[in-house]
Amino acid sequence: MNEDNDIDRDYYSDQTDGPRYRTAGEIDMWELPNALRKLALFDGDPYLNVQATNLGMIDRWLIDVEAQVLSQLVAREHTPMEANFLSAQTQMWIFAAYEVMRTWRQRAKEVLKLVDNSGLLLKIAELEKELGYFHPGREIRAQQLRAVQATPTIATKIKADLDRTHITFARLEALRVSMAKHEVRGKEKMIAMAPGYGRIDSWTGSLKYEVGIGEIILDYVSRRDIADSIRAIDHEGDPPSSETLREFDNFMKGKFD
Repeated sequence: MNEDNDIDRDYYSDQTDGPRYRTAGEIDMWELPNALRKLALFDGDPYLNVQATNLGMIDRWLIDVEAQVLSQLVAREHTPMEANFLSAQTQMWIFAAYEVMRTWRQRAKEVLKLVDNSGLLLKIAELEKELGYFHPGREIRAQQLRAVQATPTIATKIKADLDRTHITFARLEALRVSMAKHEVRGKEKMIAMAPGYGRIDSWTGSLKYEVGIGEIILDYVSRRDIADSIRAIDHEGDPPSSETLREFDNFMKGKFD
């Protein structure tokens, strides 16, 4: 489908006046799911693992579709009809990526709350209560909580991983809320400016969307930006500081003090 990545050589080889994106041929489909699997509590859940693999497969396929749409745009000098298909698939990927990360973040926060409230053992007992049948989902959750109980440093990693993914998730959530609810993230009564409308990025072919509050444009975010930021999660370095995250959150709320 990528036709030997001809579009890569033409449009990515000399990115001196814009962002540096890796070529399609440089990206392996396993990079994205493997980055997610390094998050605390993620790899121990086979169901989250399947979702991560699905995201990686569709992401790698969409990279080629995006490059193809960009090639057609340049050749025809007008938006190709294939961009409609790309738009539909892009929205589905964004919805799926949001749900995977939301599910993991919700679970991570719940575990930290149990740690803070000394409620791990009570929750484990509840999950292991005899039901009269085998419930794999409850068993997996109980095993994860037992690991946290036995190894307190896991809670520290959970907090760090939440911070590491905070900015990526916020940008992803802003796209999802605009597309799915036609609202502005964090402002339920504010109508999104142009929900689901994206323009073809001249570097990757990925559709780029405005993220804003009213007349203020805060950011331009593409599906490729989100996927790349997941791939680039720094699992070894220090997470962003609380001050950095606070400043980012204020920016996303339109507070520019």
